[in-house]
Amino acid sequence: MNMEAFILGCGGMQPLPYRHLTSVLLRRDGDLFLFDGGEGTQVSLKRLNLKWKKIDAIFVSHTHADHVTGLPGILMLSSQVDRTEPLYIYGPPKIKEYIESSRSVLDMYINYPIVVKEITAPCIVHEAPDFIVRAFPLDHTKTCVGYTLEEHDRPGEFNPQRARELGVPCGPLWSKLQNGSEVQAQDGSIVKPEQVMGERRLGRKFSFVTDTLFKESIIDEVRNSDLLICESMFEDALLDQAKEKKHMTASQAATIAKESNSKRMYMIHFSPRYTDKQLPVLLEEAQKIYPNAQLCKDRLQIDIPYVD
Repeated sequence: MNMEAFILGCGGMQPLPYRHLTSVLLRRDGDLFLFDGGEGTQVSLKRLNLKWKKIDAIFVSHTHADHVTGLPGILMLSSQVDRTEPLYIYGPPKIKEYIESSRSVLDMYINYPIVVKEITAPCIVHEAPDFIVRAFPLDHTKTCVGYTLEEHDRPGEFNPQRARELGVPCGPLWSKLQNGSEVQAQDGSIVKPEQVMGERRLGRKFSFVTDTLFKESIIDEVRNSDLLICESMFEDALLDQAKEKKHMTASQAATIAKESNSKRMYMIHFSPRYTDKQLPVLLEEAQKIYPNAQLCKDRLQIDIPYVD
């Protein structure tokens, strides 16, 4: 099952000609999940030729303008196609008011269900048979949350040779064993799944953290992430400004990645004071602490493979 993240925008505060505002699309086979929707989200979706009309859910960190101004266009565009499935929107208090007032003031034509759910973190906000999306509190100038999408562990690999040795012929009985059920072998003995299945394999974890002061609690929330998308708005020289505006520096983001044992960390939500040529300053500071740090850039695609 493929999983990949698309960086639709990586800027903070204001869009630049070469950098849209923060938005990330996560594709997990046929499921599409949008994390924040800053200005320019539609442009990157179009340029990447992504099927935005099939977005299942939108997860909003907070209602500052640079994280939500791209959402009204997404809602309106989705009415131009034959969509019948509901679109779920999750976020902290005020997200429902923002969506409803935008629909009213803009007189939106919406021909599909929109379900807005305000959340209080920490909590599970979205649940499917094989994964959950969890929200956790951040520390910003208004209520803000981070998100993790965590897959459940996968069954171990099936050993067909062992199944034959135990007298279970190829066919429907193999499927039952793989699905966790006991079966009867040809000699009448009972064969249990653990006799033919390897050790359970880890699922994947995607984490999205933006607009917050450094908090020790974030480390536990994103622990063992296969991909951590984390704000890195300022360099260390601007630490005082970061604290005043309740944002993180690149080295603080790197500390979270290192201490959480995350496999990869991509930096996002850059201050507009940094041109693309200046962003390596942030990367250099982060890589001193966490060598696997990388810079997000608009329309970057990041594969998230299984580790086994």
